[in-house]
Amino acid sequence: MAVKRAGAGAITARGSHAERPAQRRRTRKAIVDATTALLASGATPSVADVAAAADVSRRTVYLYFPTFDQLLIDATLGALSQASVDRAIDAADADGDVDARVERMVRALQHVSPEVERLGRALVRLTVDAPAPAPGRGLPRRGYRRVDWIESALSPWRKRMGPARWRRLVAALAMVAGWEALIVQRDVCGLTAAEGEELSVWAARALLNATVQDVPGRRHNQKRR
Repeated sequence: MAVKRAGAGAITARGSHAERPAQRRRTRKAIVDATTALLASGATPSVADVAAAADVSRRTVYLYFPTFDQLLIDATLGALSQASVDRAIDAADADGDVDARVERMVRALQHVSPEVERLGRALVRLTVDAPAPAPGRGLPRRGYRRVDWIESALSPWRKRMGPARWRRLVAALAMVAGWEALIVQRDVCGLTAAEGEELSVWAARALLNATVQDVPGRRHNQKRR
């Protein structure tokens, strides 16, 4: 599979500096969803096919995915993991049991098949090797699904903790669950899959507890284990 890179200055109105983080995630999701649908139909899509299906320009596609290989792997990973993580969050208490929602999400993220892990490592390699985005552009190289899942799991707490604590907790949880955490658990710590999963759950609970203690005068519907 040939690796294609975007030309210099690949910016459109949709991928401009002024675009907000939520809008950037929606644009990225539209590109990945279009790619997933094309792959599911049995097609071998080109960048032009994806751009047309997502209603964006080719330059916008390359702004979010400097190589087409990265986009294809990202779309494949989404098709393999999206439903299982969504189900895990939905199965938890929808009335505000954030502990349960986060634990189920973390377990779903860390409990992956060898094939999915192989694809995840390939995605990390491609995004690490890609050129760094321009300063201030604010375009994450990967992990937008993870951020959406974390925000969904934490949603009952959003109004209670304030914007600064919210952003900090979302970012902290993104560090202890996902591909980077999995690689550290396997390659640096030598943990088994089960041990790594339990470690991520423990770390997520510690972050939730620390956040609760940092919000004065607030009561959260949190189960203590």
